[in-house]
Amino acid sequence: MSTASKFASTRRHGRRITSNTAVVIPMASATGPRAPVGAGGSRLRLRALHVMGHGSARIARAIGVREETIQRLVRGDTAIVSPNLRDTITDLYDAWWDRRAPERTRAERAAAARARRRAAAGNWCAGAALDENQIDTPGYRPRSRWRPATGTGTAPDVYPRHAQRKRGA
Repeated sequence: MSTASKFASTRRHGRRITSNTAVVIPMASATGPRAPVGAGGSRLRLRALHVMGHGSARIARAIGVREETIQRLVRGDTAIVSPNLRDTITDLYDAWWDRRAPERTRAERAAAARARRRAAAGNWCAGAALDENQIDTPGYRPRSRWRPATGTGTAPDVYPRHAQRKRGA
């Protein structure tokens, strides 16, 4: 539905807005800078991924940022993030929220166990307990707390776009 169509069916100050009276809302330029956004939704998404065994290092590799960036977000040391980082975290979360981290090797099993222990110690909830309509609302706190989650399968390996080019993908 277009922006004009959405506004055509709404009311303003008790009057129905029609296509003749609709106000044009300027949209942000796709090429211009966008203002930073609150980190709360990103933090909750990252914590939910930890519940599934996806550690900070794996997440950082998948989205092409430093592990320290993910760790600061997960700890709550970062109050704002760029819209691009928020969108990238959201995309990864959408792909992995119900999938366990792979545990093919000893190192992967150890990393997944560390992520799950951190999630249990922090009392972080799994993605299934997050309210998608509220997750990006400032101050949103999930009602549920940590519970073990098994998911619906194993998450695929994801490589950032710049790494895919290097790998020939």
